[in-house]
This record gives sequence, structure tokens and C-alpha cells, in this order.
Amino acid sequence: MLEALNQRIDDVASLNSKLIIVIGPPRSGKTLLLNALAKRRQVGMVDVGAAFGRLLLALPGPRRHAEASGLFKDLAAANATDGLVLLYNIELLFYRSLQLNPLDLLKRQAHVRRVVAAWPGEFSGGRLTYATTGHPEYQDYGIEGLVPFRTD
Repeated sequence: MLEALNQRIDDVASLNSKLIIVIGPPRSGKTLLLNALAKRRQVGMVDVGAAFGRLLLALPGPRRHAEASGLFKDLAAANATDGLVLLYNIELLFYRSLQLNPLDLLKRQAHVRRVVAAWPGEFSGGRLTYATTGHPEYQDYGIEGLVPFRTD
């Protein structure tokens, strides 16, 4: 599986959107796979919840949603190595108070560099979802502009 993901990263280098979403059920090894990939490619991984959370906490509450997109862009740029950034623990991007579109945010970064992100939701019927229908953070996306990579 590591070899296949490593190859996929090379394959997307010439695409307009270089976003790979690693998909699998909870505890299926998404983060372990990214960790192995980070070691193989000698790049770091970004715990978005911790790193992005620290940046947001430095801002007054009312300004967080206005600056969140720019902060995420800076975070991705600062942690990219050889045109690649690996992201996990991205649930903070879904917080309603930030008023972000998490998948769009990832796609925008993937126009500049290769982005591999562990998806904390489901993939079914060609759709990515986060949370369940009726949940305040529920999101449903098509997969245009990204490359899905299943761990199961």
C-alpha cells in the first residue's frame, strides 16, 4: 500500500490539482500510512488540529473565521518539503465557526503543491462525506479535482 501511495504522489505531480485524499474507516491505518510515507520521502507531517489550532488561538475569536483561510495557506506552505505536504487530523477544518469549505481549502493548496490528506469521513458512491446527515458539521462532496486513495 505504501508503494502504491508513493507512486500516486509522483503520478499527480503534473496535474492541475495534486490532491490525494487517503480514505478508510477509523483505525484503518491512514495516519500510520502517512507516517511511513513521511519517513520514506523524508518529509514532515502536519497535525492540522494541533498546528492550525495554535495559530487560530493566537487571534481574537471574532477574527478567526476571517483569517482562517490565509493561516491554513501559510501553514501548508511552511510545512511543504519538495513540493509535498502531508496532513492528518484535519477535523478542525470542519468547525462551523470557521466558516471554511475544507475540501476547497485542500484543493486550493493542491494547485500549488502535492497535498496528501487523511480524510476523517466516509467514501461511498463516489462521494466524500464528513459526519452524518443532520449533524451541524455534515459535509458531502463529489470527488472532482482529487485522487481518492483507499486504505481498505
